[in-house]
Amino acid sequence: MAKKKNNKIIRYRKPLNINIGMIMFALIFAYMAFYLYTYMQRDKIEFYEVVEGSIVNDQRHAGIILRSEEPRYTDRAGNINYYLREGKRAAVGTRIYSIDETGTLSKLLEEKTDGSVALSKENLSSLKKQLSSFSQTYDDEKFSEVYDTKYALDSEVLEYVNVDALKNLDSVIEEMGVNFEQIRADDAGIVSYTVDGMEKLEPTQVTAEMFDKSNYTKNSVKSGQMVEISAPAYKLITSNDWSIVFPLREEEQVLYNGKSTLSVRFTGKELRTNAGFSIFTGADGGIYGKLDFTKYMEQFASDRFVDFEIITEEVKGLKIPRTAVADVDFYLIPKDFLVRSSTGSARGFYKETFTENGPSVVLVSCDIYNSDDEYYYIDAGEKSELKAGDYLVKENSQDRYQVGTMSSLQGVYNINRGYTAFRKIEVLNSNDEYYTVKKGTDYGLSVYDHIVLNAAAVTANGMIIYQ
Repeated sequence: MAKKKNNKIIRYRKPLNINIGMIMFALIFAYMAFYLYTYMQRDKIEFYEVVEGSIVNDQRHAGIILRSEEPRYTDRAGNINYYLREGKRAAVGTRIYSIDETGTLSKLLEEKTDGSVALSKENLSSLKKQLSSFSQTYDDEKFSEVYDTKYALDSEVLEYVNVDALKNLDSVIEEMGVNFEQIRADDAGIVSYTVDGMEKLEPTQVTAEMFDKSNYTKNSVKSGQMVEISAPAYKLITSNDWSIVFPLREEEQVLYNGKSTLSVRFTGKELRTNAGFSIFTGADGGIYGKLDFTKYMEQFASDRFVDFEIITEEVKGLKIPRTAVADVDFYLIPKDFLVRSSTGSARGFYKETFTENGPSVVLVSCDIYNSDDEYYYIDAGEKSELKAGDYLVKENSQDRYQVGTMSSLQGVYNINRGYTAFRKIEVLNSNDEYYTVKKGTDYGLSVYDHIVLNAAAVTANGMIIYQ
């Protein structure tokens, strides 16, 4: 009889060998996991880098431009074509435009400008500046200005194309004997092709109705357009002197009273300049202001209305967000209680303590956050070495002072060293978002300091900051 084979196999279990390396790895992994978790849960403190800046208080106005300008009119009917671009300066005898009575010249221009003429870099730059200026000053309530801007750009592009084409067609025109009249400038000045009937307006003739743009109309002539006899062709601006007139409210009359010069900034043109100022009475009895300029006239040659700001105050200093500012309470300690070293540097204050052997004093080192004629301002937070009720002893004297009197300071939390350190500020000016604070003050801020952006997120001095 065959012997039965025993198929029962018991698997050998390898013993778990735990060594010091595995324990260290597990501990490091647990620590990193815990640190990552706490980091994700921790509130992050945002910071702001202190910069130099200024806050400007200004008054906004809308005005009418007045200047020395002379309209010129056609002496015949026909298609008008211009040789000079809008806003360019013309000398006496400069060719300005021509009148084509037969239409032959217009046909030649159409053939010449069938898409083969490219705008120069200078032309494109001018168009981009106009678009940029419009976008910066756009207002939904003044949507009609979109059409004015579109018309102005269309006219300018057509002028650029026609001017180049006309210059190249001079020889062809002479050969064909085209019947057209060329008109040249009879005086020197800036050329504009917009006529609105306000060219002869005097300041004392101004009324409040004139500032209503919905009643304003202007005649802008384009190259290739058919014109009648005695139609406006262009105008010459013959002087660099120009003015802006604008209505004044009662409070503005008081604000500007006695001033002969004002600082003016033009919206959307990145232009700021000084202007002579005077006050006058208009034809309707209203009170108006007048700003007089002697330069920059070319930049406004095509404009009748202009938006601008009058700078009434500008304060320069360190610019910080309002959210970074907090009011913090400090202990007031008399200045003669400060203990100094032999070199004159501050060491701290002698605080009275009690031991088994009786009363004694211990030197306590404290950070000073401000000083006036009588007191030092000492931290009154939980981490302060001094508490309300403590007694300080004056050096080489029996005089004692009980800590408790407090006063607040306005300031921010500096975090240059990774923890919060209060720095007082002296506010010079403010707006809705920023303060301008005095630069170079004792216990204050410096340019490029890092401060807590939201002071409400800080609970005390010496708080460790995680960014």
